[in-house]
Amino acid sequence: MTCYDRRDLGLLLLRLGTGGVLAAHGTQKLFGWFGGHGLEGTGRFMESVGYLPGKLSAMAAGLAETGGGTLLALGLATPAAGAAAAGGMAGAAAVHVPNGFFAQEGGYEHAAFLGLTAAGLAVTGPGRLSVDHALGHVLDRGWMVPAALGATAAVTAVVVGARNRRLRRKAQGEQETLFEE
Repeated sequence: MTCYDRRDLGLLLLRLGTGGVLAAHGTQKLFGWFGGHGLEGTGRFMESVGYLPGKLSAMAAGLAETGGGTLLALGLATPAAGAAAAGGMAGAAAVHVPNGFFAQEGGYEHAAFLGLTAAGLAVTGPGRLSVDHALGHVLDRGWMVPAALGATAAVTAVVVGARNRRLRRKAQGEQETLFEE
């Protein structure tokens, strides 16, 4: 007989809550559900904040959030799911950094919280009330945690770094134009 403890129940609640929020947020981008703008509208927004090409960026963010969130909620491929969601949220946080920390001012609070929780679940694992546990943790091995988080961190650094360089070049170009007038 299997006995579940408080840790397993706590991890299930964290996975369901975090995964559910991420998945809902991602479906706004991908499908326009829950008042979202779908790929077209989100793509235009992504371009306006420096992520190019916009539609591809919207798809990548939507898949990281929807896929990562759904897999986290299920407790399936937890290291990869948590890393994907954390990477997506790092990209979102980068957009909100100029507004400060708190979400009420448009800051990065919400994105940072979701990303850190997803990364924490990737590190901690899904617990026994999960698909990973039912499958014998074939998609949740110890070596997968640093591999998934490391690969995601590298890709996120490249994408966010390229965005930041584009925004700096644009700001410098606008500044030079002001001085020419």
